[in-house]
Amino acid sequence: MIKLILILLAVAALQAKVYDGVAIVVEEKAITLFDIKKEMQTDHVSAKKAADILIRKKLESIEIKQRGISVSSSEVYDDIKKMAERNHMSISDFYDAVRESNGLTSEELKKKIRQKLLSQKLYNAIAMSSISEPSESEIEEYYELHKNEFKHPASFDVVIYEAPDRRLLQEKVDNPMFYSPQIGTNEQTLPYNRISPELASLLAKTPVGHFTPVIPNGKGAFMSFYVKSVESAKDAGLEAVKAQVINAIMAEKREAVLSDYFARLRDNADINIIRMP
Repeated sequence: MIKLILILLAVAALQAKVYDGVAIVVEEKAITLFDIKKEMQTDHVSAKKAADILIRKKLESIEIKQRGISVSSSEVYDDIKKMAERNHMSISDFYDAVRESNGLTSEELKKKIRQKLLSQKLYNAIAMSSISEPSESEIEEYYELHKNEFKHPASFDVVIYEAPDRRLLQEKVDNPMFYSPQIGTNEQTLPYNRISPELASLLAKTPVGHFTPVIPNGKGAFMSFYVKSVESAKDAGLEAVKAQVINAIMAEKREAVLSDYFARLRDNADINIIRMP
């Protein structure tokens, strides 16, 4: 009898511990305190904002299931393949680059891509029929109000360092005075419009006089870009960025429709906030 009581107490304690970790319940699906804290750290937001983000994600997950939306493995693979091709990498090298920059394994990356594609299908199902193309006057007005958002560097003057061994190249990045005959260099000017969006973003985030993280070069070796200087772009005018302006307007319209949709969904959902960090 004593042994049975001890077992029951242990089980009860375990259940209490699990329950103590639950912060919010959305339609019987739990969001834990750990989930909220992780979201706060990842997106650098407050506890309330993190909770709102996670509640929306739960509602999206429920809606995806109810609508029977699915994503096949081939769709995930095709999306990863396209990203790898844009970066002039093999898929294997792309996996390595993602792992180095974000710490994600190939399986974790596939999971994120699958979720992204599921969300895209859901958003399209909800919003696309409700959104109209912007008029010319709307495009012009938006451009005038957001000109600075469509400016980007014209080019990057860089020194490309390459080595067959990642650790060797990392030594060079950590200590610029380090020398090894196995590390090759190549100075180039890279026009913004002629490199992949991912590389452009990486270079734009790297301060002048600094190295980018070490990444695979797509040929079985590794590379890092030392940013010598950045040439500022001149205002190219609306016509040069018109497609980007239209995309930005459509994205804002879509988010407005989605925000309204999920706000109404949240109002009607069974949401129980137990505690917050």
